[in-house]
Amino acid sequence: MRSHAKPPGKPDGHEVNGRMTRRLLLLGGAQAAVVAVLGFRMKELQVDQADQFRLLAEENRVNLRLLPPARGLIFDREGIPLAVNEPVYRITVVREAAGEPEAALDRLAQVVPLRPEDRARALEEMGRVSAFVPVTVVDRATWDDVARVKLNAPALPGVDAEVGLSRQYPHGPDTAHVVGYVGPVSDYDLSQMEDPDPLMQIPKFPIGKTGIEAKLEEALRGKAGTARIEVNSEGRVMRELSRDEGLKGTDLQLTLDVGLQSFVEARMDGESAACVVLDCATGDLLAVGNAPTFDPNLFVRGISQANWSALSDNKYRPLAAKAVQGAYPPGSTYKMTVALAALEAGLIDPEETVYCGGFVEVAGTRFHCWKRGGHGNINLHESMKQSCDVYYYEMAQRAGIEAISAMARRLGMGERHGVPMSAEAPGLAPDPAWKEAERGDVWRLGDTVNAGIGQGYVLATPLQLAVMTARVATGRAVAPRLVRAVDGVEQPSGAGASLGLNENWLRRVRASMFDVVNAERGTAYGSRIVAPGMEMAGKTGTSQVRRITMEERARGVDSNAEVPWERRDHALWVDFAPFEAPRVAVAVVVEHGGGGSTAAAPIGRDVTLRALYGATPPLEAWPEAKREEARAMLERVAGAEAAGGRRQPA
Repeated sequence: MRSHAKPPGKPDGHEVNGRMTRRLLLLGGAQAAVVAVLGFRMKELQVDQADQFRLLAEENRVNLRLLPPARGLIFDREGIPLAVNEPVYRITVVREAAGEPEAALDRLAQVVPLRPEDRARALEEMGRVSAFVPVTVVDRATWDDVARVKLNAPALPGVDAEVGLSRQYPHGPDTAHVVGYVGPVSDYDLSQMEDPDPLMQIPKFPIGKTGIEAKLEEALRGKAGTARIEVNSEGRVMRELSRDEGLKGTDLQLTLDVGLQSFVEARMDGESAACVVLDCATGDLLAVGNAPTFDPNLFVRGISQANWSALSDNKYRPLAAKAVQGAYPPGSTYKMTVALAALEAGLIDPEETVYCGGFVEVAGTRFHCWKRGGHGNINLHESMKQSCDVYYYEMAQRAGIEAISAMARRLGMGERHGVPMSAEAPGLAPDPAWKEAERGDVWRLGDTVNAGIGQGYVLATPLQLAVMTARVATGRAVAPRLVRAVDGVEQPSGAGASLGLNENWLRRVRASMFDVVNAERGTAYGSRIVAPGMEMAGKTGTSQVRRITMEERARGVDSNAEVPWERRDHALWVDFAPFEAPRVAVAVVVEHGGGGSTAAAPIGRDVTLRALYGATPPLEAWPEAKREEARAMLERVAGAEAAGGRRQPA
């Protein structure tokens, strides 16, 4: 009988069938997965991405274009606009869409008139920037030009008319040195940047050049947006597929009072001068005036060579922000610093007198007082009131230059305050180490004597003089603040902590400054304020520009009127008011103005009154003998404010 036993190691039929079934299932599953993937991909290609492939099939392309953000706005302390953006029309060409640049411009010229200089500039820019970057051919185009470009769009591939934003300064010359201005980005600008923003590739992209616009450029600029643009094979824009507007620049509110600022500029009209008005409570810069000034709107679209030459060649330097860039010998306005240095060191008794015979000899050199016959025996109070130089020659020798310069720095001189304006000068509170390092020479006693009356190596800016005056008035380390809020967020106050100075000595110095203005023998008696509760304390200063020889002194010193303008003395003035409760500190420098009492103090008095009243002051605030003069001044200032123009110094 045949045995049906399965031979060892050989599978039976059920096992074979089972294995075949599993293999078929695995193979079928794999095939199904492949089919599913292919089906999904076909659906994605044919349905989900149909529009994109249709573009490719029609030889269309998608370009990515940068969208300039709206620049942040700048306002004064009351929200009055100082820098705004106005819409303008531009006609642009994109090289990668337009084709050969010369031919593209030829086509455009048949529709819109092109100036030769605009054509040349556009060709130069198209050869320099990336092919996808729009190049402005016509800036500030008319609506008729825009309409013609749109109507002829099929014949103008790569050409577009768009609405852009252009910077505009509503108060023009009045705020030019503070707000600054923007101008087209240049190769020099790019060379100064380590990692330029892609926006800088856009020709004529505006960036801050001076003032707040430059110092806070990054915040004001904002962040670029992007647009995905569909263009066909001829470069014609078919449609915009998507748009990301980017981020608008930061809005800034300054501490300036634009009404006061305009008054200051108009009051200095016809001078080469600077004036700073500082809030004693907060350090807010209420006005920062510079004369002569200029119209910043000239720079926004690129200033002409004629206009640039007229400004840059002007000997009165209208482009310079003298209030922060100008460093001048402070003259007698430095005497408060010298007095406090000697008082704090315990080296003088305020009642002690020094004899002034018109000069003093130190180390074989004769140092003269401004009053040829001298002041006789004079104490601290009278020396300040009458501005006796010999008294301060003595105080400087007693205190020494290290103590004087240390006090100067304590009062805010000899250092930058970090206000966001162009090229703030540090001034100079010199000492022996400075002279050795910078001049390679030793400090001499005569250097100290000269420093005692704010001459020699001592330098201060009008901003620093205003800070010094506010610190004397309050006894606090008042610090100047120019930006009040950033996007509505209040910035730290500049009120400052106590200076730690002896209040008795401060009161003595303030009382002396009060009599400079309000006592009949005070050097600024003619510029006093008579309105009750508005009285001010101040100090005149005259800083010598030229060297007076012994021969000239022997025959009589030439008056400022007898020498050329460039050789006349600088006129200086500082004040705070009201005396009993100081609200504002003011500093004025009139370049080559002659005497501080005649050229600078009247400006300081008028500006102080305008700051205290917050509007046109009443004539009763002036001494009766000065009211007709004040009336004429107010009429002239009102006319200058209305006209917006500024005269050159005589």
